[in-house]
Amino acid sequence: MLVKTFQAEQMSEALRMVKAEMGLDAMILSSKKERRKGILGFFSKPYFEVTAALEPRPVAPRPNPYQEEQPPPRELSTREEFQNSMLGPLAREVRELKQRVEALTRKDAASAAPPADKGQRGEAGGEAEAPRTFAKEELEEIKKLLYSAVGAKDNGLPKALSFPMADAAEPVVSGAIETFAKPLHATAATAAPAASAAADERTQMVLELLAAELRAAELSPAAIDLLVDHIRPAAEAGATAHQLRGMLVQTLSGMVKCAGSVRMKKNGTKIMAVVGPTGVGKTTTIAKLAALHALNRGLSVALVTTDNFRVGAVEQLKTYAKIMDLPLEVVSTVPEMQEALAAHADKDLILIDTAGRSPKDSERIEELKGFVECHPGIETYLCVSATTRPRELDEIVAMFGSLPIARLLFTKLDESESYGCIVDTHLKHKLPLSYFTTGQKVPEDIELATARRLATLVVKEVAR
Repeated sequence: MLVKTFQAEQMSEALRMVKAEMGLDAMILSSKKERRKGILGFFSKPYFEVTAALEPRPVAPRPNPYQEEQPPPRELSTREEFQNSMLGPLAREVRELKQRVEALTRKDAASAAPPADKGQRGEAGGEAEAPRTFAKEELEEIKKLLYSAVGAKDNGLPKALSFPMADAAEPVVSGAIETFAKPLHATAATAAPAASAAADERTQMVLELLAAELRAAELSPAAIDLLVDHIRPAAEAGATAHQLRGMLVQTLSGMVKCAGSVRMKKNGTKIMAVVGPTGVGKTTTIAKLAALHALNRGLSVALVTTDNFRVGAVEQLKTYAKIMDLPLEVVSTVPEMQEALAAHADKDLILIDTAGRSPKDSERIEELKGFVECHPGIETYLCVSATTRPRELDEIVAMFGSLPIARLLFTKLDESESYGCIVDTHLKHKLPLSYFTTGQKVPEDIELATARRLATLVVKEVAR
C-alpha cells in the first residue's frame, strides 16, 4: 500500500493534491492543521497536512512494438467447454464400446452352429438373439443421444441425460455432467462473496472520501453522519463520487431554510435592526441593505444608528447616507429611538445600526434589548461573521438569544475557508438565513441567502 502525506495552506488545496496524484481511489487516513516554526514562535503560518493511502494495482505488461499482433483467442462458450471436457471423451468411449460389441457380435454369429431344423432354429434363435439384438439397439440409442448432446445448439448448460434400459451408461454420463457442473457452482459461490466484498470496499472508500471533504468544510459530525447515511444506498448501487456530491448538494439544500428578501408592509413601515458582536461588519451591511432597497428597488429608506462607541462609526454611516441621499438619525437613548422611528413613519423601510456588543458582556446586551424592543414592529437580525469558529458562534447566538432574534445574517464569506459552520449554526438554533455578504463593495457584495447557494459552497468548494 502506498502512503503519502500532502501539505498545503488550505485544506481544499491539500485534498486536490491527493486526488490529482493518487486519484479518487485514495483513502484519507488523517487530516490535521499544523503550524510551521517561526522566529521565537512568531511569524509562523498554519498549514494543513493530509495523509492518504492507495492500494497499488497490478501493472499490465507493456506490448512489444516489434512483435506481430496475434488475434485474440476465441472465447469458448459454456456448451463448447462442456463438450470438450466431458461429452467429447464420452462419445469416443461409446464409439469404441460399440465397435467392440459389434466385433463380438460378428464373432459369435460366425462361430454359432446352424440350427437342426427351422422350428428349433426359430425357437432357439428367438431366445438367443433377443438379448443380443436388444443390447445393440440400446447402444445405438446411447450413441444417438450422446451425439445429439455433443452437437446441440442450446446455449445453456446441458441437462443430465437419462438412458432407459442402460443402467451401466446412465451413472457415467450423469456423473460426468455433475462433475462438470460442480466446479461452475463452486466458482460462482466463491466469486459472489469476492465481488460483494470488493464492491463494499469501494463503497466504503468513496463514502470516507466524501466524509473527509465534509469534515474539511468544518461540518459537524452529526450532520456528516446524516448526509452520508442518506447517500449510502446510492453509493452501494454504484454511483460515482461526482453523482454522490450532487446528491449531497440536493440533500443539504433540503435541510436549510432561508427567509428570503425583506417583506415590505403594504400600509406601514418595515423596521429592521441589525445586532451582533464587534467587528463583523454591521455598519457596512446596513449601507449595502440601504443601497439595495433604495437604489435598486426604489423604496424610501431612512437610517438610524445607536453606535456612539466606536470611533468613526457615525461618520462612516453619514458618508453612505450622503452618497445615497438618505436621512440619518443618531440616537443614544430609548426615547430618542422612539422619536426617530415616529419621525420617519412615512418611509417604506427604516434600517437601525447598533453598536457591537461582546457576547460575554450581558449588561450591554440587556441595554441593547431596550432599543430593539421599544417598538413592536422592529425585526431583529443577528449579524455574525462566517470566519468565526463554530464554538464561538454557538456562544454568540446563545448570548444574543435574549433578544427577539428573527433572522441570521452572515458576513465575510469571501474571507472564510469553510462554510460548514453556517449550516451547523442554522440547524442547531433553528434561525432562518437572510443575507450573505461577500466583500466590501457597496452595494454589490451582498446577496440573498439561498439553500442551494450554501449547499454548493459547502460541497463543491471542497471538491474542486
